[in-house]
Amino acid sequence: MAGQTVTKLRARDGKRLGIFDVKGGPWGIAFDGANIWVAETGFARVVKLRASDGVVLGTFRVGRSPFAVAFDGTNMWVANSDSNNVTKLRASDGAELGTFAVGQWPWGVTFDGANIWVANRKSNDVTKLRASDGTLLGTFAVGKSPAGAACDGTNVWVTNATSGDVTKLRASDGKQLGSFAVGPRPGAVIFDGTNIWVANREGGSVTKLRADDGSVLGTFLLASFRRF
Repeated sequence: MAGQTVTKLRARDGKRLGIFDVKGGPWGIAFDGANIWVAETGFARVVKLRASDGVVLGTFRVGRSPFAVAFDGTNMWVANSDSNNVTKLRASDGAELGTFAVGQWPWGVTFDGANIWVANRKSNDVTKLRASDGTLLGTFAVGKSPAGAACDGTNVWVTNATSGDVTKLRASDGKQLGSFAVGPRPGAVIFDGTNIWVANREGGSVTKLRADDGSVLGTFLLASFRRF
């Protein structure tokens, strides 16, 4: 089936190093320091691949329609959109350590160093869970259709697909520190050590924001894009 793969690229120059079969609608992806974990939305499971050569090390059942994956330093967290929960798996062997309720249609997930943050697309909020035991620490409103989440070490950034902006929350208490306009239908978001990068799903661009204050440092068009 076309598109049911993950591609490995050499970071320094983008050279393709391999294409590996992953069935069931691969979507979210995360690295645990040695292995790659891929969420298969159609099969309600995640696949663990050895990063060095792409060998499949295991497949592990989670909830329905898993979309996003995050690593907390020891365990993997999988956001299951149709189950309205997240599954915690031990990274060493994939053992299930718990399943925890969050908001409606969880779509993005990130780790802040102590806690897990989950972006709930249909309830327009994010859920904060203590990573050690999954205890609910709070639910915080953001924009419309939150899709992606990333942490800059101090704050959590959430992309709001319908609002066309990102919300910055203080990780310690969830206080909203601002909302910043980016491109149309922002989805994925990542922190590079200094700045926040946001992928805009319509228009084929990425927006670069200064993490300190949310100032837009540039919007860059991609050579080609496909609308999902």
